[in-house]
Amino acid sequence: MPRPTLARRLSRWLTRAVLIFVASSVIWVGLYRFLPPPITTTMIVNAFDGRGINKDWMSIDDMSPNMARAAIAAEDGNFCTHNGFDFKAIQKAMESNFRGVRKIRGGSTISQQTAKNAFLWQNGGYFRKALEAWFTVLIETLWTKKRIMEVYLNIAETGIGTYGANAGAIRYFGHDASRLTRAEAARIAAVLPLPKKREAISPTGFTRRYGNMISRRIGQVSRYGFDSCLK
Repeated sequence: MPRPTLARRLSRWLTRAVLIFVASSVIWVGLYRFLPPPITTTMIVNAFDGRGINKDWMSIDDMSPNMARAAIAAEDGNFCTHNGFDFKAIQKAMESNFRGVRKIRGGSTISQQTAKNAFLWQNGGYFRKALEAWFTVLIETLWTKKRIMEVYLNIAETGIGTYGANAGAIRYFGHDASRLTRAEAARIAAVLPLPKKREAISPTGFTRRYGNMISRRIGQVSRYGFDSCLK
């Protein structure tokens, strides 16, 4: 019997590798539906840089609803209605970037950010974006929207070496996330895009204006049911 050609052996190896990746990623995502992610790549990288890891998991049921509403108001107004990808936001981001505006817009949803934070790494090019899309599909399929928000609010970087809304609330305001006011939740949400450069305590300039805008939007999120999938 003739030996398989090199091309055939490579094809078999690639097929096997893809199947292993698919199976392992499905199991990984399935476990995180019930278990808190113990650590993330971002936490590990920052710890090696000497920033430490300060986190304190809190169930979304125990967290003030102001925090989830602030995240929706700031990051993803269509969170409850899209399937993980907000194509209108992506189109607007592409148009904004094409025009060369000073502030580069992103189109990532909370689902995409959760997939990146929980399973992947920061930065990266098209390869990481492809993996991010795959994990976004998985969490949208295997998790509930409420679970996606819960994981996001517990692993997102809210300050240097600080992860999650609860640890951020303790760091900035001296109490846990169950007592976050609308203004406090808005300030944490304003920090999320640049947690190493922004502070929620006595914010100034853009961070203060952005936080105030988010605070006003929280009422709209509640009033018009933009957080309905979390109830």
